[in-house]
Amino acid sequence: MKNQMTMFDLGEQSIGQAIINVASVPQRSPFRYPGGKTWLIPTVRQWLKQENKIAKELIEPFAGGGIVSLTAAFEKMAEQIIMVEKDEEIAAVWEVILNGKNKWLAEKIYSYDLTHANVKAELENPNKELQDIAFCTILKNRVFHGGILAKGSGMIKNGENGKGIASRWYPKTLRDRILAINYVKDKISFISGDAFQVLEENLDNKNAYFFIDPPYTIAGKRLYTHFDIDHENLFQLTAQLKGKFMLTYDDTPEIRQLTEKHNLQYRTIPMKTTLHFEKNEIIISDNFSWWADSNSR
Repeated sequence: MKNQMTMFDLGEQSIGQAIINVASVPQRSPFRYPGGKTWLIPTVRQWLKQENKIAKELIEPFAGGGIVSLTAAFEKMAEQIIMVEKDEEIAAVWEVILNGKNKWLAEKIYSYDLTHANVKAELENPNKELQDIAFCTILKNRVFHGGILAKGSGMIKNGENGKGIASRWYPKTLRDRILAINYVKDKISFISGDAFQVLEENLDNKNAYFFIDPPYTIAGKRLYTHFDIDHENLFQLTAQLKGKFMLTYDDTPEIRQLTEKHNLQYRTIPMKTTLHFEKNEIIISDNFSWWADSNSR
């Protein structure tokens, strides 16, 4: 049985930890992703290097913006990487970048005339091929409030310094990030599919590292199309994994209870939201031998 952290121990782990400045982490993803894990990358690096060798395989069942997979690929922390995403719009982006018209998407973004009329026409076009869906997804991600793609989101009005929808539209940066992925895409396999199925198929995969970042219980409904997942089942599957894993969640009583119920180890780690609100998240792992002093101030 895996050692269980008590509530008291959990609280002790958060004392003195430093909040990571995301500006210090290389930005690899073309997404401005709500709930993204750029801030967690220094911790992910420690976790992936725990055996002092390159991981044979990294599996990211809820890929989203893909920052963990991309960082592992660029920084040579895993030999092979499997990204999985169920959301059809986000999956279209990764399909095109990794398996399709990568250069077409990059140049389309770079040359696009960003106006309200053009955006409206682009999004309302009923005859979209895969690359068009990918472009529209990046477009929405950059001109909608908070990068949120779920229903109910809408275009930025004022934005930063009155720039409106252009506030987060950086065509050269986006083009460069997409083209840069060409250098590492041979390491990455993409699955447009269900995270739970992939986890079930890899329960006995002892060589894999699983980075599991599901839609959170509180914010998921507002941020994601496929927010409604079976958290109990996810914990059950995670507890059965033979490989190494890191599972991330908001620090809530419900998640603490599930963690204790399944006899999993956990720690808390501080982070700052896009609105500069400080809060704790929970890191759940098969072991914490890799949890170094550098996680503290």
